[in-house]
Amino acid sequence: MLRFLSFGSGSSGNCYLLYTETDSLLIDCGVGVRLLNKHFHNYGLQLSMIHNVLITHDHADHVKSVGSLSGARQVPVYATQKVHQGIGHNWCVRRKIEQPLVRFVEKDVTVQVGEFAVTPFEVPHDSSDCVGYLIGHNDVSFVLVTDCGHITDGIRSYISKANYLVIEANHEPEKLKSGPYPKYLKQRISGPMGHLSNEECARALAENATPGLRHVWLCHLSDENNHPELARKTIESILRDSGIVAGKDFGLEVLKRKTPSEIFELK
Repeated sequence: MLRFLSFGSGSSGNCYLLYTETDSLLIDCGVGVRLLNKHFHNYGLQLSMIHNVLITHDHADHVKSVGSLSGARQVPVYATQKVHQGIGHNWCVRRKIEQPLVRFVEKDVTVQVGEFAVTPFEVPHDSSDCVGYLIGHNDVSFVLVTDCGHITDGIRSYISKANYLVIEANHEPEKLKSGPYPKYLKQRISGPMGHLSNEECARALAENATPGLRHVWLCHLSDENNHPELARKTIESILRDSGIVAGKDFGLEVLKRKTPSEIFELK
């Protein structure tokens, strides 16, 4: 049985876990190791179960604890060459990844990581590099798309392969426009290398969801420029206009920014 758990999803720290009875993958490591250890303990889990780490990109909220976790547990870290270089230059990553634990991945090339077939793919974002992941385990496909400036044809193709999908719904454009952020930051967030809006996320789902899609989690919501219920209702409305009923055609939930989710079974 494949299981999924989110430990945090947002600018305060991103970290997700996919695991079975015998193997596990941590995706991003933007939550402190001490807090992560506490969360694991609360679920009856142990950090020792983490066998490998995947990194999407080198921004601090996704990597600030990766060197500490990797070094303490001697866990390999998989990322593109540019992302690894970015982690090495990121002053927020105080303990760097030890060289023997560095593993490189290439976009659109599948690599076997333990029990999991992992395929990174291009995601446009203003980091050193950025990827999403298609992760296959037996006959289940899990796709993660976060920190995404716009939906590309490549991303569309990976969404269409998903049984389970984590996708960014970062902001509501009107809230961003009227909010307190400076102009340059508003332009960055809404730009083609920034973050997905609720509407962009909804259109990506409406246009690319297949009958094989079973559950969607909305991730990386802005605290200032969005709200969980606003994101959910906006996306449900746009889906409904396309003849898709969330909760019937596939499950739809919002991942919390700082609070762990329940454990989801991916059947």
